Amino acid sequence: MISPAKRLDKIPPYLFKEISALKRKALAEGKDLIDLGIGDPDQPTPNSIIEALGSAARLPETHRYDETNAGWVPFLDAVSTWFDKRFGVQIDAATESLLLIGSKEGLAHLAWAYIDPGDISLVPDPAYTVYKVNTLMAGGEVYVMPLLEERGFLPDLSAIPSDVADKAKLLWLNYPNNPTGASAPLSFYEEAVYFCRSHNLLLVNDAAYSEVAYDDYQPPSVLQVAGAKDVAIELHSLSKSFNMTGWRVGFAVGNPEAISTLNVLKSNLDSKQFPAVSLAAAEALLHGDNSATLALYKRRRDILCDGLNALGWKVRKPESTFYIWALVPKGYTSVSFARMLLEDASVNVIPGSGYGEYGEGYVRMSLTVMGDKNGERIEEAVRRIGEHVKF
Repeated sequence: MISPAKRLDKIPPYLFKEISALKRKALAEGKDLIDLGIGDPDQPTPNSIIEALGSAARLPETHRYDETNAGWVPFLDAVSTWFDKRFGVQIDAATESLLLIGSKEGLAHLAWAYIDPGDISLVPDPAYTVYKVNTLMAGGEVYVMPLLEERGFLPDLSAIPSDVADKAKLLWLNYPNNPTGASAPLSFYEEAVYFCRSHNLLLVNDAAYSEVAYDDYQPPSVLQVAGAKDVAIELHSLSKSFNMTGWRVGFAVGNPEAISTLNVLKSNLDSKQFPAVSLAAAEALLHGDNSATLALYKRRRDILCDGLNALGWKVRKPESTFYIWALVPKGYTSVSFARMLLEDASVNVIPGSGYGEYGEGYVRMSLTVMGDKNGERIEEAVRRIGEHVKF
């Protein structure tokens, strides 16, 4: 058999392999597993969006290729309307927006659109692995920006050597953040825009969780910063906002040159999204209501954080995302603690080390728990954890 491309050797080993095997074993044995690992909404897509899909799928014009330049026009118009309403930022639908087949696809293709062998990406750690992996597969190099708890899990841009910043092409940010659940104030985005302008960098902001927020908090967009469109592109997803992970639809907005560059690559790789999905996504942006899901997440968040803190933990309640980022007890690594919870308590969590070097010593717990109706499975998870964890 012929050998695969050497670029695949750049993909780091799958660090969740052991935990995934133990999870499969527990399920095969019929154990009552409470899965706090997966970051996938457990609630259904709102009915109005499903109905919009059905109506759109009956339109003959949606059955053919989407031959538009950057995406189904009603969808991009909805993006522009939503962005203005949500952030107070005007987006030119024709030149400053682009349909994505989910934001993950757009993030990966941005790396391929900009990184040549030897180029540098400035990548946060811990982080969603797409930024690092696709930089490496494109032949680039990664400069790690540690996300430390004492800094609110914001990177220290002033600590990046000037020669590294000058050589780099991309600065990757992700707020609200996966896996830490941290938020970024607009003042940080102002600093980041200034930094990118000073070093001729493209700022890539992964804003997939911008609409998963609590207690009247509204995460900002980097494009709210004056002049941000000169240096920034921001990616959004309907996956977490409207429980549409399987629908695979999102969008990029911002710098027109970056939008065009990404589109050049995409136009040679995919044929856009099923137009009926685009029309349903437009309905979501213009009229969608996912408040019931957010209220459930908030209840689960409060039960989990209050419960863990009552056990002796010091867990921060996130303002946004559906992730709890918790230090593991002394004597454990991220993996050994996750293994213990899975084997002894039948509770699955994700080892922080899977998100990078600076994720070691933490685990990520998700609030998207299948089978939970009103927080009762979260309460049971806390009870089980309390039986096996002592502080």
